[in-house]
Amino acid sequence: MREVAVVGAGAWGTALADLLGRNGHRVRLWAYEEEVAAAIAAGRENTPYLPGHRLHDGVACTTDLGAAVAGVELVVSASPSQVVRQVMGRAAPHLAPGAAVVSASKGIENGSLKLMHQVLAEVLPAGVAVGALSGPSFADEVARGMPTAVSVAFRDAAAAARCQELFAGPTFRVYTLDDVVGVEVGGALKNVLALAAGISDGLGFGHNSRAALITRGLAELGRLGAALGAVPLTFLGLSGLGDLVLTCTGELSRNRSVGVRLGRGERLADILASMRAVAEGVKTCDAAVALARRVGVEVPIAEEVWKVLHAEKDPRQAVVDLMGRPSRRELSGLEGAGSP
Repeated sequence: MREVAVVGAGAWGTALADLLGRNGHRVRLWAYEEEVAAAIAAGRENTPYLPGHRLHDGVACTTDLGAAVAGVELVVSASPSQVVRQVMGRAAPHLAPGAAVVSASKGIENGSLKLMHQVLAEVLPAGVAVGALSGPSFADEVARGMPTAVSVAFRDAAAAARCQELFAGPTFRVYTLDDVVGVEVGGALKNVLALAAGISDGLGFGHNSRAALITRGLAELGRLGAALGAVPLTFLGLSGLGDLVLTCTGELSRNRSVGVRLGRGERLADILASMRAVAEGVKTCDAAVALARRVGVEVPIAEEVWKVLHAEKDPRQAVVDLMGRPSRRELSGLEGAGSP
């Protein structure tokens, strides 16, 4: 039995904490909201974010961040991406020597345009191994014990193996690699592209349209990732194509659901006001488009999503403009890079 902390008690963090508990580890789950900790203490259920799932008895929930992370060998950072810097900066002084931190947050920090592992490297003590966990994994299905496979990436092979060992179980398969950048680009951009897929569905378009968006979205992942130093083949794996397909097609996808409602004519402010959980793609879209512009990479789907979200562009006109772009070779910008 080993000690692990999960920082962030949303649906995803809670599902990972429960998984680790089922794997036989002692898990400290940190919740920002008192009501979440109280609900778990009272009924072993995170009713605000993951209702209907009884948490394993090995999971203890607390609102004391320092106590949550003190002395554990692995910390899972699962807060919304835009607060990771603040939350993990507070946790940093309490980390044990030799602890590793794996990011399960999927996004790009607005302002700095940094990926989550870069944010963590800035706020954590020198020498802490930092990695990323991502892949096609709805929290509800992980909590229900449905077979799931993900990728975990560390530059430190020993840390990757340790994380793999802690997470792997009868219903949760973990593959390792060392391309942290690629795993995080895939995890961040797929949420933006899921908004696009949802808009397409909300407009009443069919399977052809969705398949085109997924495929051309994968090309955008490949171009941006290559410009940032990712290994192109990573995007053919679980954290790239796998997560992209899931989030663009699955009924449980929050980002796709926001897109559907936008396509049906609802206002973004009204959609977000009706949601408790975070749809990461809305804020990540800002950072993704800005980052692509900084490195000189074309991301036309993400650009049109940004205009729908923040410039009140008619979604149907966004589709017209995407379809009317100048003709080109299919793999333009990717040829010679070994990417999809």
